[in-house]
Amino acid sequence: MTAPPNGTSLRRTLAATVSMALAAAGTLVAVALAPEAHAAGVPAPSPVGISGRGAAVPFKEQEAEYAATNGTLIGPDRLYGHLPSEASGRQAVTLDAPGEYVEFTLTAPANAMSFRYSLPDNAAGTGRDASLDLKVDGNQLKSVPVTSKYGWYYGGYPFNNNPGDSNPHHFYDETRTLLGSTLPAGTKVRLQVSSTSASPTFTIDLADFEQVGAPIGKPSGALDVVSDFGADPTGAADSTAKIQAAVDAGKAQGRAVYIPQGTFQVRDHIVVDQVTLAGAGPWYSVLTGRDPVNRAKAVGVYGKYANQGGSKNVTLKDFAILGDIRERVDDDQLNAIGGALSNSTVDNVWLQHTKCGAWMDGPMDNFTIKNSRILDQTADGVNFHMGVTNSTVTNTFVRNTGDDGLAMWAENVPNVKNKFTYNTVILPILANNIVTYGGKDITISDNVMADTVTNGGGLHVANRYPGVNSGQGTAVSGTTTAARNTLIRAGNNDYNWQFGVGAVWFSGLNEALDATVNITDTEILDSSYAAIMNIEGATKGLHFENVRIDGAGTYALQIQAPGNASFTNVTATHIAQSNPIHNCVGSGFVITRGTGNSGWYADPPACTGTWPDPKWTNGGVPGGGPTTPPTDPPTDPPTDPTLNLAKGRPVTETSHTDVYPATKAVDGDANTYWESANNAFPQSLTVDLGAAQAVKRVVLKLPPATAWATRTQTLSVLGSTDNSTFTTLKPSAGYTFNPSSGNTATISLGGTATRYLRVTVTGNTGWPAAQLSELEAYTG
Repeated sequence: MTAPPNGTSLRRTLAATVSMALAAAGTLVAVALAPEAHAAGVPAPSPVGISGRGAAVPFKEQEAEYAATNGTLIGPDRLYGHLPSEASGRQAVTLDAPGEYVEFTLTAPANAMSFRYSLPDNAAGTGRDASLDLKVDGNQLKSVPVTSKYGWYYGGYPFNNNPGDSNPHHFYDETRTLLGSTLPAGTKVRLQVSSTSASPTFTIDLADFEQVGAPIGKPSGALDVVSDFGADPTGAADSTAKIQAAVDAGKAQGRAVYIPQGTFQVRDHIVVDQVTLAGAGPWYSVLTGRDPVNRAKAVGVYGKYANQGGSKNVTLKDFAILGDIRERVDDDQLNAIGGALSNSTVDNVWLQHTKCGAWMDGPMDNFTIKNSRILDQTADGVNFHMGVTNSTVTNTFVRNTGDDGLAMWAENVPNVKNKFTYNTVILPILANNIVTYGGKDITISDNVMADTVTNGGGLHVANRYPGVNSGQGTAVSGTTTAARNTLIRAGNNDYNWQFGVGAVWFSGLNEALDATVNITDTEILDSSYAAIMNIEGATKGLHFENVRIDGAGTYALQIQAPGNASFTNVTATHIAQSNPIHNCVGSGFVITRGTGNSGWYADPPACTGTWPDPKWTNGGVPGGGPTTPPTDPPTDPPTDPTLNLAKGRPVTETSHTDVYPATKAVDGDANTYWESANNAFPQSLTVDLGAAQAVKRVVLKLPPATAWATRTQTLSVLGSTDNSTFTTLKPSAGYTFNPSSGNTATISLGGTATRYLRVTVTGNTGWPAAQLSELEAYTG
C-alpha cells in the first residue's frame, strides 16, 4: 500500500476534509459518494478514499449497488443476521439465475481485482464451492472460484459451524485475481452467473480494482527459500522446515531471506528473530496451509513468546499470508502474525483467512504494522495484548474481522503510548472498529471507521475486560487522544443488552474511567443508534471539541452512567429523536458547555424507560430502521425438516407453578414439564426460534408415564416476527394426550414465517392448568 500523506497540516476545519452534497437531506457530508446508481442503490457515504483520513489504498473501489446489473438489490438493512447488514454501505446485489451479472466500469487502469461476495452455507455447515464468470467487455476472461467455507458462523460466542443453531452471521468473503494485462479506464468488467447448480445465489457487495506492480526481485545478498533451501513454490510439498531453516540461517549470517513468486505450504509457525523476511509482493509471494492432522497448527509468522525472551529487529514485508481457518477456537494460536516482536516492522503484507491478522502478546516495545491489508478474520484484525508499548498500526486497511478490527487490551500489564493512525476499519462482524481496553497515553487518530455490525461501536475507550484496572496500572490513564477520525454508520444493537451502542462510546465496567480523553476534529455520520454513549460504572474527563454529528438513529447523547464531559463547537443535525439526549442518571452526569454548540443539548433530557426503534438515514435519504426480520430471507440457510427448532431456545411463560418453569418444555426431556398457575386460564408459552422460520409442524408432549391420565387441552398456536404482533397459525381446538399413544399431539401449520412461536391454553380436562413437557417446532 502507498504511504500516508506527509507534511499535511493536522489541524483543519471539518468542512475542508472532503465534501459531498446530499440533495435529499440538504446537508454537507465530508465523504465521497459512490458512482451513479445503476442498480438503484440508496446513496450512502463510502469509507474509502476520504482525503487525509484512513488508509491510502492502492485500489479504486466500486459498490455493486451502483453498478450495472440485472440482479436484485438487497438492503439497506442494518439488522444483525440479515445478509445486507454485513455489506459495505448495508446494500448489495444478489444474483440467482444463469446470465445474471454485476458489471463495473473501470475508472482507472487496472490489472487486478478483488471482490467481496457471499454464497449460502451448505446443510453440513462446511460451506460450498462454486465459480463466477469474469468477462471483459463482453468476452470471457476466466472462471473465478468462490466459496462459503470461510463464512457462516452460528450460535453464541465464540460461535460454531452448526447450521442448526441460531444467529447465522459472518456471511461474506473476498477473493482476488490478476486480469492478465492492464485494462484501460472505461473497460467493462462483469461478474456473471453461469450456473446455479453449485450455489443457488451469489451476492456481490463490491469490487476493488488496482494496478499491481511487477514482482520485487531478490535483494542483494539475500538467501532464497527456493534456490538455497529447496522450498516448494507450487505448494504441493510442506515447506515449513525449509523456510524455517532459511530464516535461521538469515539470522546467523546477518542476511535477508527472500520468498520468490509462488504459493508455499506452511503448516506451523515460522519463528523469526533478528532477520528480514521479504517477498516479491503480496500478490506474488504467498504463505498458506494448515496441518492436516493437528488443526491447532497452521501458517503463521511469529516472534518468540515473551516468556522465551521475545524477538527483536525483525522486518516482515511484501508477501501474503492466506490461511485456511474456518472456525474460531480462542485457545489456538492460528494467527497470521504473533508472539513478541520488539523494534520490528511489518510492511505491505496481506493477511487473510487466519484467526487474527496479528495478535501480539507482550511485553514488547516499538512494533509497527504499516501499509497492509487485513481481511476476513475469524477474530480480531490486530490486538496489542498485554504490555505492548510505543507500537503502531498505520495506513492499514481492515475489513470483515470476526471481532474488534483494531484493539489494544492491557490485560495485567500496561499498554503505553501506542497509536492507531491513518487506518480504514470496515465491517467488524462483532464488537468495535477500533478500541482500547485500558492503556496509558493512547492515540487513535486520522482513521475511518464504518459499518459496525453488532455488539460494539466505531470507537471505544473502556476499562473493560479482565486485567484492566488501576491497581495493576492497566486502566485508561494519562491522555487518550482521538483526533480527526471519521465514523460512518458506526455503532449498532447489542443483542445481549437489547439496546443500541453508540458510534463513540465509553465504559467503566471494571472501575470508573477517570482520565483525560480528548475527542477532537471528528465527524460522526449516520450513526445506527446514538452518536455518543457512556455506560457502566462512571466516565470522567471526556472532552469533545470540533465534532460534527450528522445523522443518528436514536440520540446524539445516550447517557447511562455518571461522570462528566465538556463540549465545545459540537454540532448535531438529523437526530432521530426530538429530544437529542437520553439521560436517566440526571445530575450524576455533568455537562459543561463551551461555545459553538448546537443541536445536541436539551434540559430536561429524555428518560423514557424504553428504547426507541432507530431511524436510519443511509447517507442522507431518510428511512425507518426496520424492526422485524424479512419473511423471505435473501439467502437459503439450510433447514433440516427433522430438526427441532425450539429445543434449547429462550422461552417465556405467563406463569408457572412450583418447580415447573417454561424451560422444562424446551429442554429435550419429555419427562420434565411446564405447568402454569392453577385455575387461571388462559396461559401461554412463547419460544424464540432465533430467526424467522417456515414452521410447518408443532409437536406437543406430556410425560409418557402411565401415571398421567388421558386428558384434552384446548389450545391455539400463534406466531410473530417481532414478539409484539401475533397472528393465529392454528385456531383454538381440543387436542387429546393419551399415554397409550405417547402422550403426544401433532399440529400441522401452513409454513408462515415465524420467529416467536406461542401456544395458548384455555382449558385442560385433566388438571386446572396448562401443561407441556415439550413444545417442538419443525419446518417439515
